Amino acid sequence: MKNPPLMDAATRRWRAALFLFMLATGVSMASWVARTPAVRDALEVSTGSMGLVLFGLSIGSMAGVLVSGGLVRRHGGRSVIALGAGLLVAGLAVIAGGAALEVSAGVFGGLALFGAGMGLAEVAFNIEGAAVERTLGRPVLPVLHGCFSLGTVVGALAGMALTAVRFPVGWHLAAVAVAVTAAGVWTVRAVPAGTGRAEAEADAQNPGSAPGSETGTGQGAGGERTGGVRGQLAVWRDRRLVLIGLIVLAMAFAEGSANDWLPLLMVDGHGTSATAGSLTFMLFAVAMTTGRFAGGPLLVRYGPAAVVRASALVAAVGVALVIFSSSALLAGAAVVLWGLGASLGFPVTISAAGEGARPADASARVAAVSTAGYAAFLVGPPSLGFLADHVGLRNAMVVVLVLLGGAALITRALRSPVPEREGPGTGAAASREGRPRTGSDQPDLV
Repeated sequence: MKNPPLMDAATRRWRAALFLFMLATGVSMASWVARTPAVRDALEVSTGSMGLVLFGLSIGSMAGVLVSGGLVRRHGGRSVIALGAGLLVAGLAVIAGGAALEVSAGVFGGLALFGAGMGLAEVAFNIEGAAVERTLGRPVLPVLHGCFSLGTVVGALAGMALTAVRFPVGWHLAAVAVAVTAAGVWTVRAVPAGTGRAEAEADAQNPGSAPGSETGTGQGAGGERTGGVRGQLAVWRDRRLVLIGLIVLAMAFAEGSANDWLPLLMVDGHGTSATAGSLTFMLFAVAMTTGRFAGGPLLVRYGPAAVVRASALVAAVGVALVIFSSSALLAGAAVVLWGLGASLGFPVTISAAGEGARPADASARVAAVSTAGYAAFLVGPPSLGFLADHVGLRNAMVVVLVLLGGAALITRALRSPVPEREGPGTGAAASREGRPRTGSDQPDLV
């Protein structure tokens, strides 16, 4: 067995840049969330009116997520990250100005820009992270998403501290915008140009020659190239990718539900104080961060199918205890299981989506699964509010429990596809034998 390839200086900068900017985006998101009450007070609006202002974030995020994959294939990941970073910084600046001037429309517009930047950058980051994984032959995406989770913890703590000393929210968000600008400039300079676009162009010029291709035809699932809108949709003809998409839907839904509802779930469902509800969410964020940073060795040893199956079951146990336990203390402790279980689902399924495909197809598949995951993350959890109006928030969380159970049943789709052997020393099978075994190559031990 060969050792994993050594990391050259350019690849090291590439990986470090992705880690840094994901940390910065996590800080920026948590900074906004932590100061939401202060912004509401500055605008002097009702909770219902604030909900309309917050809708700008959802609109912008979905727009960014939906167009990001296509933009990467046309312009490359670095260009899309640069655009996303610019919109994110502009959004923070506009939010800060809108809050300082007490203009609701300004905050709405700033949130739309901020959300669009987040959506554009995060899908592009997943494509870049998957490309780094293919270069290094070992997991990268869990730590990449772990950096985002760590950023949310740092941003939340800073936001709580600045709120306690009544630091002006406008100056707070403006300072975050400056920090994100610095991180974005360094990131764009360190990320190589053309990831996604260069791969697609190479395949278009030389179809069927890429090693590891499942079809050897230069075409995506269903016999169509993966470029353009039809090609983007064609990747979903692959049954394995559909199953992976269902897994990421469930795991993203579980994560997003905690982000949207966990504090209120503890306050309304278990009668805790608002402070205890916020601390419970902090506990969830810490568990998510821990799981993502610690998950790499588990993936290498046991493989993604076994790890995600165990993760879904652990998260399901945590959610079940939060729903059905009559003890607020036990429910709060169970949030650790919820966070640890949900931590690896999203990054690992995204990584698995590109396994066994040519680089250009891998970028299209990663983009498709990322889009599905972020759609579930952004759109799914708010829908629980409508259900909660009829059955209560704790009972509405049964939907999360059912989805996690379903995901655990189909994790075999995460096992790396094994192309047929083409002969000794040739073809995709030989390529697989000649590279270091990653988590995707390990046997499924569960």
